[in-house]
Amino acid sequence: MDPRLQRRVQRYGWDKAVGEYEAGWRAQLEPAQSLMLDMVALQPGEHVLDTACGTGLVSFRIVDAVGENGVVVGTDISGEMVETARRLAAERSIDNASFERLDAEDLSLDCDPFDAAVCGLGLMYVPNPVKAVEEMRRLLKPGGRAAAAVWGARAKCGWAEIFPITDARVTSEVCPMFFHLGTGDMLSHCFAEAGCTDIRSERLEMNLVYASDDDALGAAFRGGPVALAYKRFDDATKRAVHTEYLRSIADYRVGEGYEIPGEFVVAVGINPL
Repeated sequence: MDPRLQRRVQRYGWDKAVGEYEAGWRAQLEPAQSLMLDMVALQPGEHVLDTACGTGLVSFRIVDAVGENGVVVGTDISGEMVETARRLAAERSIDNASFERLDAEDLSLDCDPFDAAVCGLGLMYVPNPVKAVEEMRRLLKPGGRAAAAVWGARAKCGWAEIFPITDARVTSEVCPMFFHLGTGDMLSHCFAEAGCTDIRSERLEMNLVYASDDDALGAAFRGGPVALAYKRFDDATKRAVHTEYLRSIADYRVGEGYEIPGEFVVAVGINPL
């Protein structure tokens, strides 16, 4: 996919997904986000960058970790995601977190260097993930830590058929390289190419639990990476993709709901002194 087109798809797709994103993914992404935060080992008072912050699921956890003397800056390509994070920060009276609409490959921030930078489940959507990690590292202090979590191997993600089901009805692939960074040691190689050292990585397998057909469909189509394409489908097409997707996860049905296997990969590296 042309990088400019990919950025547009991601920007406007996540604008469409914002209303159902947290309902569909908060609990499902929490274990990977927790592992990432554990590995980056945040300390009170630190200044932290959260790239591809979405609605602030990770950002607000970082606020808790760094305390009132810390600073958190979240960036996302989706204006709607950024506005939602800003609104939530205001509602929670959080004054040490700010949010900006920026491309992960061009973080034009005018600020002091950060102690740490994280990207929780965002690198899969970036045209050039090495460039995105380079930008994270560029904004770090010497010795600062960069960490990212991505989805793991396609074969271990039971919901993966969402992409071919959607791609069969659109003119270009929605997320052509989605599972690339979760293959083998690709995430660690990405960090190494971006100039990080002392890289460590871990894999995490878990089940994504949904209570009903509608919950599973909402996360997959309305609150996730295919939301832009899905919004353009007519009612007949929506019914068809629902049927195909539910058939693809039928083996994971438990009672009225689903326990769908998933895998994550988390890596952390150091900005050299």
